[in-house]
Amino acid sequence: MGDLFTRNVDGMTAALRGCRIAIAGCGGLGSNAAVSLARAGVGSLILADFDVVEISNLNRQHFFQKDIGRLKTEALADHLRAINPEIKLDMHSVKIDAANTARIFGAADLLIEAFDRAEAKMMLIGAWCTSFAEKPIVCGNGLSGLGQSDQLKLLQAGQVYFCGDGTSDMSAGLCSARVALVANMQANAAIELIVRGSAT
Repeated sequence: MGDLFTRNVDGMTAALRGCRIAIAGCGGLGSNAAVSLARAGVGSLILADFDVVEISNLNRQHFFQKDIGRLKTEALADHLRAINPEIKLDMHSVKIDAANTARIFGAADLLIEAFDRAEAKMMLIGAWCTSFAEKPIVCGNGLSGLGQSDQLKLLQAGQVYFCGDGTSDMSAGLCSARVALVANMQANAAIELIVRGSAT
C-alpha cells in the first residue's frame, strides 16, 4: 500500500502481509499491540472482546473520548483502518471461554493473550495449547506499577511466550507507558515469530 511500509525491516512486509494474528482482549495490552501490528503491516487480525469503552480505560488503552460507550472491537477496528485501510479484520464482541477459543481463534497463525485477570489468562493458555500445541501464544505477565523498565523481559516455555516482569499484580495500579511497553513487547515478539517462520 503506497509507501506505508517502506521503512520496514527487509523481508518483514511480505512475511506479515500474509499472516493472521489473533488478539484476545482489546484493552491496554490488546489495543496497543493491535496498533503496532497494523503499523508493521500485519495483513489480518482477529479481535475479540465483549466490553465497551469507558472513560477509565483512556489512561492506558488506544481509545479516545469519542469512543466511550462503543464496543471495543468496533472502536479499535476504526482506528486500525485509519492506519491501514487494507487490513482485514475479523471481530468478535463476545466473552472468550474454553469452549469458544478454538472456533474464534483457530484460523490464526499466532495468538496474543491480552486479558486482565490471572484466571482468564490461565484458561486461555490452556485452551489454546490443548487445541493448537504447535502454534505460539504470546502472553502479558506482570505490567502494573511504573518505571522499572529493566525488569520487563521475554521468557519462553515451549510455544508459550511471556512478556512483562512476571510478578506485579493489578493492585499496584496501571501506568500508560508501562502497559504500552509490555503490549509492544508482545507485538514485537509476534512480529519476530512470523518473520522468522516460527509461527507458520
